Amino acid sequence: MNKKLAGYLGASLILLVLTLLICVGTGSVSLPMGDIARILLHRVPALGEWITPDWTTASEQIVLNVRLPRVLLGLIVGSSLALAGAAFQGVLRNPLADPFTLGVSSGSSVGAAVLIFFGWQFSLVGIFTLPMVAFVTGFTTLLIVLALAKEGGRIPTESLILSGVVMQTFLGAVVAFLTAMSKKTVNEILYWTMGSLSLRGWSYTAILLPYLVIGLVIIWSGARRLNLFALGERQAAHSGLDVERTKLVMLVVATLLTAAAVSVAGVIGFAGLVVPHMIRLITGPDYRLIVPLSAICGGIFLMWSDLIARTILGQVEIPLGIVTAFVGAPFFAYLLYRNKKQRESRQERGMM
Repeated sequence: MNKKLAGYLGASLILLVLTLLICVGTGSVSLPMGDIARILLHRVPALGEWITPDWTTASEQIVLNVRLPRVLLGLIVGSSLALAGAAFQGVLRNPLADPFTLGVSSGSSVGAAVLIFFGWQFSLVGIFTLPMVAFVTGFTTLLIVLALAKEGGRIPTESLILSGVVMQTFLGAVVAFLTAMSKKTVNEILYWTMGSLSLRGWSYTAILLPYLVIGLVIIWSGARRLNLFALGERQAAHSGLDVERTKLVMLVVATLLTAAAVSVAGVIGFAGLVVPHMIRLITGPDYRLIVPLSAICGGIFLMWSDLIARTILGQVEIPLGIVTAFVGAPFFAYLLYRNKKQRESRQERGMM
């Protein structure tokens, strides 16, 4: 297991570094990967004195103050959403569960939109006001979705997805209403509905990083417990797992990760659905592998998505949520089709 984990982690980290260098170097001004690497290493205290600066000041400013903050923010947001998706899928035993399909992202965006509409973004606890309110509204949305989907102590896939769609529609209407009523803040509210990483500096990365670190530690440390959920809640309880406590902790942490990401980057759909499921198809159902690899590959996925969003149409930037939807919606349809075929197959075997 340790060798398998080390192999997958090593490969994914190499891909992560290459993706970071490519994304930082690509834009209206192209920069060589070698220059980018030396500019970054020059800032490392132990290594900087061994590197002679032979690049232009403009190149250094582009790397350190324009592209790197955005690329790293994409890494953190993507990791947060993929981690949240892995936790939702594990604890609910549902491959279709993620912050977007369950309405958590929309719930968090409503909290953010209300604060922006009334100008209360920093009214309670400074820069942490928006993530805190987004968490409360996102978690409330999750509780409502689970309550609507519950049937006799069970949460069927169809009911869960339908409840999530209902909440997404309603909360989307709330955000649309606030957008229609606002004049000064209409562009800021629209930002949340489509998602973007533009005009976000180092301060936003600093805000979001603690949420990711804490969330990764808690969810990864609970990976063995998530594996037990695959046996069913009753069997997991017989194995000594405190099912309700584990479920609550995972759902709270996943919602907090989602709320923090939404409060900084807006609503970005399907990142939490596609990445954990792809990792599961490659590595198998062991959450000791799925959790860390989802964190790394979620960042890679969003960095590439943001690169496409800001370069594919030249000077015109596409909202990030549109790019992820182009990837995620067909994948979501594939998962629905696959689940349907699996249910039909089980029914046919039961009739034999």
